[in-house]
Amino acid sequence: MDKREVLADLRTKRREAQKEMRAILSKPKAEKRNLNAAEVAEFNRLETDLWAFDDRIDELDEQLRADNAAAPMQSKYAPRNSTNDRSSVSNTATRMPGYSRFQVSEAEIYRPDGGNSYFRDLFTSQHKGDGDAADRIRRNNARQYEKRAISTTNGAGGEFVPPAWLETQFVKLARPGRVIADRATYMPLPAGTDVINLPKVNTGTAEAVQGTQNSAVQQTDMTTTSVGSPVVTIAGGQTLSLQLVEQSPVAMDQVILSDLAADYAMKLDQQVIGGSGTGGAATGLLTLAGTTSVAWTQATPALGGAGGLYSKIAQAIQSIHTSRYLPPDAILMHPRRWAWITAQSDANGRPLIVPDASGPWNAAGVQAGEVVAEGYVGKILGLPVYVDANLPTNLGAGTNQDPIILARTSDLFLWESHIRAEAFPQTYAQNMSLFCRLYSYISFQAARYPQSIAIISGTGSVTPSF
Repeated sequence: MDKREVLADLRTKRREAQKEMRAILSKPKAEKRNLNAAEVAEFNRLETDLWAFDDRIDELDEQLRADNAAAPMQSKYAPRNSTNDRSSVSNTATRMPGYSRFQVSEAEIYRPDGGNSYFRDLFTSQHKGDGDAADRIRRNNARQYEKRAISTTNGAGGEFVPPAWLETQFVKLARPGRVIADRATYMPLPAGTDVINLPKVNTGTAEAVQGTQNSAVQQTDMTTTSVGSPVVTIAGGQTLSLQLVEQSPVAMDQVILSDLAADYAMKLDQQVIGGSGTGGAATGLLTLAGTTSVAWTQATPALGGAGGLYSKIAQAIQSIHTSRYLPPDAILMHPRRWAWITAQSDANGRPLIVPDASGPWNAAGVQAGEVVAEGYVGKILGLPVYVDANLPTNLGAGTNQDPIILARTSDLFLWESHIRAEAFPQTYAQNMSLFCRLYSYISFQAARYPQSIAIISGTGSVTPSF
């Protein structure tokens, strides 16, 4: 098959994977519940396949564009008649846990293969009365931000205007995704409030054996309180030269918006993990009061044996069992910690984390079928393990420790608004510049049941040695 046939086949397989993912989500959505462990595992497997399809599709797209590099510039970047199948998951579906790959849902309007420019449309619709551009903007839900002015100067954005050498071969800035944030229970952010307050039973009623017939029965009054989470603004701006917006043959939002979406996902995830709770920030899992601390103190860290990480994970699990009275549903750790865990072996040199459940010896855990950098990676003590590079690695006295979090993530609530985008030439006119502002509101609440969160930390979690 030639490249176009391979590309068509990959897109067909990608649509089939999306269809299976939607089928997995449909049942828990109808039953108004979270996905169970088996559904999560299957969903993550399909999502990993989807990422692989995406990467291969991107690679073939770039090769085809390179093959056509000799074509006239206008022809190269003109809108095409084909529909980008990456838009097939609706914007509503993007808000389901695990759908971080579908953050920009109207890709057929602002495609990565050229055509309409989002920032050009913002400018011409607002300040030049372009009705077509305004219509495209109304159908588009934009993404987020960075604080760095760029122009048409080489080294600061100029690589994306003619000459046509490798315009589409730019190197994207690597950022971790929103793995832990996507484990929380998602809800749309309500309008008209800056704090979300949830009522909470503080102390409950009581029952007791009646001493004798006709004697008074136990009467204990319930007391109530509330827990509140502030509405946090995640915002930023990007200054663009007007020449870059109006004259570049490449739609600059292909470059900028993908970067903004990645940075927004990272900043949101960091709020969920370790928001300080002050200065307009959310209160994250690591700063929340009332969680259970499990000390892992080993001069020579080990997975097994007395005082090893395996026993500490079991201790964290029982702490949630005996205080929340429901089980945790996830183990959350940094990728470096999981890599260290998979490198551990017993006295006979056999790995303690086996590739699948059919190992010939007693294993401490099971590794997922494929090696991934973030998301679901395997199981320990029956719980799914997720790795997230947004977890800090600079905690403790030596600023070299990474915590491990066990949580009942269905107890965590995350509210998120739609992303808003605006463009302003004001105060930048004398410089022929345009300021693009993107922002969103979020609120995170982990204090409903702080006892459903256990954090393993200590000298055992220092930078691992391999």
